[in-house]
Amino acid sequence: MSTLSNPQADETTDLASSRAARVRRLRKPLRGYLEAYAFPGLLVVAFIFFSVWPETSAIFPTTANLQILLGSSTVVAITALGSLIPLVCNEWDLSVGASAALSSVFAAILLTDGKPAVLAVALAVGIGIAVGLVNALLVTRMGVNAVITTLGVSIIIAGIITLKTGGVTVAGSIPAGVTEFGTSTWLGIPRTVFALAIVAFIVYYLLEYTPYGRYLYALGSNRSAARLTGIPIKLIVGTTFVIAGALCGAAGMLQVARSGGANPHLADSLLLPALAAAFLSAAAIKPGRYNVGGALVAVYFLAVLNNGLNLAGAPDYVSSFVNGGALIVGVGVAARLGGRREA
Repeated sequence: MSTLSNPQADETTDLASSRAARVRRLRKPLRGYLEAYAFPGLLVVAFIFFSVWPETSAIFPTTANLQILLGSSTVVAITALGSLIPLVCNEWDLSVGASAALSSVFAAILLTDGKPAVLAVALAVGIGIAVGLVNALLVTRMGVNAVITTLGVSIIIAGIITLKTGGVTVAGSIPAGVTEFGTSTWLGIPRTVFALAIVAFIVYYLLEYTPYGRYLYALGSNRSAARLTGIPIKLIVGTTFVIAGALCGAAGMLQVARSGGANPHLADSLLLPALAAAFLSAAAIKPGRYNVGGALVAVYFLAVLNNGLNLAGAPDYVSSFVNGGALIVGVGVAARLGGRREA
């Protein structure tokens, strides 16, 4: 007995399936758009909130405060970009804050001794590279876990800084040209922001438009598959720590220019916000993927929160809650979006 089809019913079913498919196609880019720009939108909301909140409205939106907010965040931002590069290939560098602090101490000592600023910059970046090389050799040649390696190195660096400074801030006759660069503005924007823009562009180009960047993302996505394609894993992973060290050295020098000295406890104030911003980058611009734009959004989101809360009279420990909470959220969001992207 044959079954007769109903052409009208079949046509209705096809139309319904086609309509459902179109809805799914529309929902997918909409969800992606919301995921990509929800975090930048949250930054705008936080900025507006502190601009109109009675507790902070008189100071927060002023030019002077915004210049301070932008300028003071550049050191954290460059350190975050340094931690971002190893993170792209799923390696943690917990020595970024210590590396910046060590570079700042020796650069400040050199400057107070009357040495040229160019030499201080070279020394700061060179120290950062040296720290990165130590991390790279221990991780790739000795096979020590990156978290343990960089944590141990940061503790050793803390001892070196205490030995060199006695726990006292290094301050003295820092050349006026150095401090002027760190504190002055150009077109109403702190000069250090332009330095950050240059560094961010270089890192962005490196990650997005070079074979090296593609290798890093391949390692972060599937290291076993990357090994089968012939990518020199140890070499690539090692260079991420070296580049991170160089960026942290530059951040340390920039901190000297901004503060006119070197704080031996700089690492404590850099590590958490830098790592939090690096992880939170996976929640903005390119969801599920660590990226430069997302890191900068995260840096300034945290800066706006901390600045606004400080102006409102919140206790100092609140910033620790904010940065620690942001790190936890960043790790969780990165893992969730990364897993969804691979699926």
